[in-house]
Amino acid sequence: MDDLLRRLAELFTPTLENLIQLVDILLVAYLVYRLLSLIRSTRAWRILGGIVIFVAALFLSDILRLHTLHWLLDKATLLAPVALVLLLLPELRQTLEGFARLGLWPDRPIGTDRSTDARTVEETVAAVSEMAAGRIGALIVFERGVQLGDISANGVELNAGVSAALFGAVFYHGNPLHDGAAVVRGDRIVAAACRLPLSENPLLESNVHMRHRAGVGITEQTDAIVVIVSEERGTISYAVDGELRRLRDHVELRELLNADLRNVRREEPPTANSNGRRGRHRRRSGSPTP
Repeated sequence: MDDLLRRLAELFTPTLENLIQLVDILLVAYLVYRLLSLIRSTRAWRILGGIVIFVAALFLSDILRLHTLHWLLDKATLLAPVALVLLLLPELRQTLEGFARLGLWPDRPIGTDRSTDARTVEETVAAVSEMAAGRIGALIVFERGVQLGDISANGVELNAGVSAALFGAVFYHGNPLHDGAAVVRGDRIVAAACRLPLSENPLLESNVHMRHRAGVGITEQTDAIVVIVSEERGTISYAVDGELRRLRDHVELRELLNADLRNVRREEPPTANSNGRRGRHRRRSGSPTP
Protein backbone atom coordinates (compact mmCIF):
# COMPACT_ATOMS: atom_id res chain seq x y z
CA MET A 1 0.00 0.00 0.00
CA ASP A 2 2.80 2.39 0.87
CA ASP A 3 4.54 1.58 -2.40
CA LEU A 4 1.33 2.34 -4.34
CA LEU A 5 0.86 5.67 -2.55
CA ARG A 6 4.48 6.59 -3.23
CA ARG A 7 4.08 5.86 -6.94
CA LEU A 8 0.87 7.87 -7.10
CA ALA A 9 2.58 10.77 -5.36
CA GLU A 10 5.47 10.61 -7.85
CA LEU A 11 2.99 10.50 -10.73
CA PHE A 12 1.11 13.62 -9.66
CA THR A 13 4.16 15.56 -8.49
CA PRO A 14 4.70 18.43 -10.97
CA THR A 15 8.10 17.72 -12.46
CA LEU A 16 9.60 18.67 -15.78
CA GLU A 17 9.27 15.11 -17.05
CA ASN A 18 5.59 14.96 -16.10
CA LEU A 19 4.92 18.26 -17.84
CA ILE A 20 6.65 17.01 -20.98
CA GLN A 21 4.56 13.84 -20.91
CA LEU A 22 1.39 15.89 -20.45
CA VAL A 23 2.26 18.09 -23.43
CA ASP A 24 3.01 14.95 -25.44
CA ILE A 25 -0.40 13.48 -24.62
CA LEU A 26 -2.21 16.73 -25.42
CA LEU A 27 -0.46 17.04 -28.78
CA VAL A 28 -1.33 13.47 -29.74
CA ALA A 29 -4.92 14.01 -28.62
CA TYR A 30 -5.17 17.14 -30.74
CA LEU A 31 -3.74 15.39 -33.81
CA VAL A 32 -6.21 12.53 -33.37
CA TYR A 33 -9.04 15.04 -33.01
CA ARG A 34 -8.01 16.81 -36.22
CA LEU A 35 -7.79 13.49 -38.04
CA LEU A 36 -11.23 12.40 -36.86
CA SER A 37 -12.70 15.78 -37.81
CA LEU A 38 -11.17 15.49 -41.25
CA ILE A 39 -12.53 11.97 -41.75
CA ARG A 40 -15.97 12.74 -40.35
CA SER A 41 -16.68 15.79 -42.45
CA THR A 42 -15.38 14.85 -45.91
CA ARG A 43 -15.14 12.09 -48.46
CA ALA A 44 -12.13 10.79 -46.51
CA TRP A 45 -14.60 8.64 -44.56
CA ARG A 46 -15.29 6.58 -47.69
CA ILE A 47 -11.57 6.33 -48.39
CA LEU A 48 -11.03 5.06 -44.85
CA GLY A 49 -13.67 2.38 -45.48
CA GLY A 50 -11.79 1.29 -48.59
CA ILE A 51 -8.55 1.07 -46.59
CA VAL A 52 -10.24 -1.14 -43.99
CA ILE A 53 -11.53 -3.46 -46.71
CA PHE A 54 -8.07 -3.58 -48.31
CA VAL A 55 -6.37 -4.51 -45.02
CA ALA A 56 -9.02 -7.15 -44.30
CA ALA A 57 -8.54 -8.65 -47.76
CA LEU A 58 -4.77 -8.70 -47.21
CA PHE A 59 -5.05 -10.71 -43.98
CA LEU A 60 -7.83 -12.99 -45.25
CA SER A 61 -5.88 -13.84 -48.40
CA ASP A 62 -2.96 -14.91 -46.21
CA ILE A 63 -5.15 -16.96 -43.87
CA LEU A 64 -6.99 -18.63 -46.76
CA ARG A 65 -3.69 -19.19 -48.61
CA LEU A 66 -4.70 -17.25 -51.68
CA HIS A 67 -1.07 -16.77 -52.56
CA THR A 68 -1.44 -14.87 -55.83
CA LEU A 69 -3.99 -12.41 -54.42
CA HIS A 70 -1.94 -11.97 -51.25
CA TRP A 71 1.19 -11.29 -53.29
CA LEU A 72 -0.57 -8.60 -55.33
CA LEU A 73 -2.06 -6.93 -52.25
CA ASP A 74 1.24 -7.10 -50.40
CA LYS A 75 3.07 -5.38 -53.27
CA ALA A 76 0.32 -2.76 -53.46
CA THR A 77 1.03 -1.75 -49.86
CA LEU A 78 4.36 -0.31 -51.00
CA LEU A 79 2.44 2.39 -52.87
CA ALA A 80 -0.01 3.02 -50.04
CA PRO A 81 1.64 6.18 -48.61
CA VAL A 82 1.83 7.86 -52.03
CA ALA A 83 -1.73 6.81 -52.87
CA LEU A 84 -3.07 8.21 -49.60
CA VAL A 85 -1.38 11.56 -50.16
CA LEU A 86 -2.85 11.81 -53.67
CA LEU A 87 -6.34 10.78 -52.55
CA LEU A 88 -6.41 13.03 -49.50
CA LEU A 89 -4.53 15.99 -50.95
CA PRO A 90 -7.38 18.54 -50.57
CA GLU A 91 -8.14 17.40 -47.02
CA LEU A 92 -4.46 17.41 -46.02
CA ARG A 93 -4.07 20.93 -47.39
CA GLN A 94 -7.08 22.15 -45.41
CA THR A 95 -5.75 20.48 -42.27
CA LEU A 96 -2.33 22.12 -42.62
CA GLU A 97 -4.00 25.48 -43.26
CA GLY A 98 -6.03 24.89 -40.11
CA PHE A 99 -2.81 24.71 -38.08
CA ALA A 100 -1.75 28.07 -39.53
CA ARG A 101 -5.04 29.59 -38.36
CA LEU A 102 -4.25 28.89 -34.72
CA GLY A 103 -2.65 32.32 -34.51
CA LEU A 104 0.95 31.08 -34.44
CA TRP A 105 1.55 32.18 -38.03
CA PRO A 106 0.43 35.33 -39.83
CA ASP A 107 -2.46 34.92 -42.23
CA ARG A 108 -0.53 36.75 -44.95
CA PRO A 109 3.18 37.23 -45.59
CA ILE A 110 4.63 40.41 -44.20
CA GLY A 111 4.72 43.17 -46.77
CA THR A 112 2.05 41.64 -49.04
CA ASP A 113 -0.94 43.61 -47.73
CA ARG A 114 -2.51 45.77 -50.40
CA SER A 115 -4.37 48.80 -49.18
CA THR A 116 -7.98 49.20 -50.22
CA ASP A 117 -9.45 52.66 -49.92
CA ALA A 118 -12.97 53.59 -48.87
CA ARG A 119 -13.94 54.52 -52.41
CA THR A 120 -13.34 50.97 -53.64
CA VAL A 121 -15.56 49.57 -50.91
CA GLU A 122 -18.32 52.10 -51.62
CA GLU A 123 -18.21 51.50 -55.38
CA THR A 124 -18.39 47.74 -54.78
CA VAL A 125 -21.29 48.05 -52.37
CA ALA A 126 -23.18 50.31 -54.80
CA ALA A 127 -22.63 47.88 -57.69
CA VAL A 128 -23.61 44.81 -55.66
CA SER A 129 -26.71 46.53 -54.30
CA GLU A 130 -27.84 47.47 -57.79
CA MET A 131 -27.13 44.03 -59.23
CA ALA A 132 -28.96 42.31 -56.36
CA ALA A 133 -32.00 44.53 -56.94
CA GLY A 134 -31.92 43.66 -60.65
CA ARG A 135 -31.14 39.97 -59.98
CA ILE A 136 -27.96 40.07 -62.00
CA GLY A 137 -25.53 37.33 -61.03
CA ALA A 138 -22.06 38.44 -60.01
CA LEU A 139 -18.87 36.93 -58.61
CA ILE A 140 -16.25 39.35 -57.28
CA VAL A 141 -12.95 38.11 -55.82
CA PHE A 142 -10.83 40.40 -53.65
CA GLU A 143 -7.18 39.38 -53.59
CA ARG A 144 -5.38 39.78 -50.28
CA GLY A 145 -2.02 38.25 -49.32
CA VAL A 146 -2.04 35.26 -51.67
CA GLN A 147 -1.56 36.40 -55.25
CA LEU A 148 -4.16 35.18 -57.74
CA GLY A 149 -2.00 35.48 -60.83
CA ASP A 150 -2.98 32.04 -62.11
CA ILE A 151 -6.67 32.87 -61.66
CA SER A 152 -6.51 36.25 -63.36
CA ALA A 153 -4.40 34.77 -66.16
CA ASN A 154 -7.20 32.43 -67.26
CA GLY A 155 -9.58 35.38 -67.71
CA VAL A 156 -9.57 38.61 -69.71
CA GLU A 157 -7.23 41.33 -68.52
CA LEU A 158 -8.89 44.64 -67.63
CA ASN A 159 -6.55 46.51 -65.25
CA ALA A 160 -9.10 49.25 -64.62
CA GLY A 161 -10.11 51.18 -61.55
CA VAL A 162 -12.96 49.82 -59.45
CA SER A 163 -16.28 51.51 -60.20
CA ALA A 164 -19.93 50.58 -59.89
CA ALA A 165 -20.48 51.29 -63.59
CA LEU A 166 -17.66 48.95 -64.62
CA PHE A 167 -18.93 46.13 -62.41
CA GLY A 168 -22.39 46.61 -63.89
CA ALA A 169 -20.99 46.48 -67.41
CA VAL A 170 -18.89 43.38 -66.73
CA PHE A 171 -21.75 41.33 -65.29
CA TYR A 172 -24.41 42.58 -67.72
CA HIS A 173 -25.98 39.55 -69.42
CA GLY A 174 -25.14 40.80 -72.88
CA ASN A 175 -21.45 41.11 -72.03
CA PRO A 176 -19.34 38.02 -72.89
CA LEU A 177 -17.34 38.66 -69.69
CA HIS A 178 -20.31 38.17 -67.34
CA ASP A 179 -19.89 34.39 -67.07
CA GLY A 180 -17.00 34.19 -64.64
CA ALA A 181 -15.36 36.03 -61.76
CA ALA A 182 -13.89 39.51 -61.58
CA VAL A 183 -10.61 39.67 -59.66
CA VAL A 184 -9.87 42.84 -57.68
CA ARG A 185 -6.34 43.63 -56.54
CA GLY A 186 -6.10 46.65 -54.31
CA ASP A 187 -8.22 49.30 -56.01
CA ARG A 188 -8.19 47.86 -59.53
CA ILE A 189 -10.12 45.19 -61.38
CA VAL A 190 -7.28 43.20 -62.90
CA ALA A 191 -9.31 40.63 -64.84
CA ALA A 192 -12.82 39.37 -65.57
CA ALA A 193 -14.39 36.13 -66.84
CA CYS A 194 -11.98 34.19 -64.62
CA ARG A 195 -12.53 30.52 -63.80
CA LEU A 196 -12.42 29.53 -60.13
CA PRO A 197 -11.94 26.09 -58.55
CA LEU A 198 -15.21 24.57 -57.35
CA SER A 199 -15.56 23.58 -53.72
CA GLU A 200 -15.98 19.87 -53.02
CA ASN A 201 -17.19 20.46 -49.48
CA PRO A 202 -19.98 17.90 -48.86
CA LEU A 203 -21.54 20.21 -46.26
CA LEU A 204 -22.66 22.57 -49.00
CA GLU A 205 -26.30 21.85 -49.69
CA SER A 206 -27.65 20.91 -53.09
CA ASN A 207 -29.34 24.29 -53.60
CA VAL A 208 -25.95 26.03 -53.50
CA HIS A 209 -25.20 26.46 -57.20
CA MET A 210 -21.98 26.64 -59.19
CA ARG A 211 -21.39 30.37 -58.71
CA HIS A 212 -21.44 29.97 -54.94
CA ARG A 213 -19.37 26.79 -55.05
CA ALA A 214 -16.76 28.61 -57.08
CA GLY A 215 -16.74 31.45 -54.56
CA VAL A 216 -16.24 29.04 -51.67
CA GLY A 217 -13.65 27.04 -53.61
CA ILE A 218 -11.20 29.91 -54.07
CA THR A 219 -11.49 30.85 -50.38
CA GLU A 220 -10.65 27.28 -49.39
CA GLN A 221 -7.34 27.51 -51.24
CA THR A 222 -6.42 31.16 -50.64
CA ASP A 223 -7.14 34.03 -48.25
CA ALA A 224 -9.28 35.81 -50.82
CA ILE A 225 -12.67 37.36 -50.06
CA VAL A 226 -15.55 36.71 -52.46
CA VAL A 227 -18.82 38.60 -52.88
CA ILE A 228 -21.56 36.69 -54.69
CA VAL A 229 -24.88 37.92 -56.04
CA SER A 230 -27.52 35.28 -56.73
CA GLU A 231 -29.18 35.61 -60.10
CA GLU A 232 -32.23 33.62 -59.01
CA ARG A 233 -33.00 35.27 -55.68
CA GLY A 234 -31.11 38.53 -55.78
CA THR A 235 -29.38 37.74 -52.47
CA ILE A 236 -25.87 38.80 -51.49
CA SER A 237 -23.46 36.20 -50.12
CA TYR A 238 -20.00 36.53 -48.59
CA ALA A 239 -17.34 33.82 -48.72
CA VAL A 240 -14.12 33.78 -46.70
CA ASP A 241 -11.95 30.99 -45.25
CA GLY A 242 -14.11 28.33 -46.91
CA GLU A 243 -17.27 29.59 -45.22
CA LEU A 244 -20.37 30.98 -46.91
CA ARG A 245 -22.71 33.51 -45.39
CA ARG A 246 -25.86 35.13 -46.77
CA LEU A 247 -26.05 38.79 -45.89
CA ARG A 248 -29.10 40.78 -44.87
CA ASP A 249 -28.39 43.76 -47.11
CA HIS A 250 -25.70 45.97 -48.59
CA VAL A 251 -25.12 47.64 -45.21
CA GLU A 252 -23.79 44.39 -43.77
CA LEU A 253 -21.65 43.94 -46.87
CA ARG A 254 -20.09 47.37 -46.32
CA GLU A 255 -19.26 46.47 -42.71
CA LEU A 256 -17.61 43.17 -43.67
CA LEU A 257 -15.58 44.66 -46.51
CA ASN A 258 -14.36 47.50 -44.32
CA ALA A 259 -13.43 45.04 -41.58
CA ASP A 260 -11.67 42.48 -43.79
CA LEU A 261 -10.11 44.74 -46.42
CA ARG A 262 -9.49 47.96 -44.50
CA ASN A 263 -9.44 46.75 -40.86
CA VAL A 264 -12.16 49.26 -40.02
CA ARG A 265 -14.82 48.07 -37.61
CA ARG A 266 -17.97 49.97 -36.78
CA GLU A 267 -18.49 50.44 -33.08
CA GLU A 268 -21.96 49.56 -31.86
CA PRO A 269 -23.58 50.55 -28.57
CA PRO A 270 -23.80 47.71 -26.04
CA THR A 271 -27.07 45.82 -25.87
CA ALA A 272 -28.60 43.51 -23.32
CA ASN A 273 -27.83 40.46 -25.43
CA SER A 274 -24.31 41.42 -26.45
CA ASN A 275 -23.05 42.63 -23.03
CA GLY A 276 -21.17 45.40 -24.78
CA ARG A 277 -19.46 43.08 -27.24
CA ARG A 278 -19.95 42.80 -30.92
CA GLY A 279 -19.01 39.58 -32.67
CA ARG A 280 -19.04 38.47 -36.26
CA HIS A 281 -20.98 35.25 -36.62
CA ARG A 282 -20.28 33.23 -39.74
CA ARG A 283 -22.37 30.35 -40.86
CA ARG A 284 -20.73 27.14 -41.79
CA SER A 285 -20.52 26.27 -45.44
CA GLY A 286 -23.46 23.95 -45.06
CA SER A 287 -25.92 26.79 -44.50
CA PRO A 288 -28.36 27.16 -47.39
CA THR A 289 -27.11 30.17 -49.31
CA PRO A 290 -28.29 29.91 -52.89
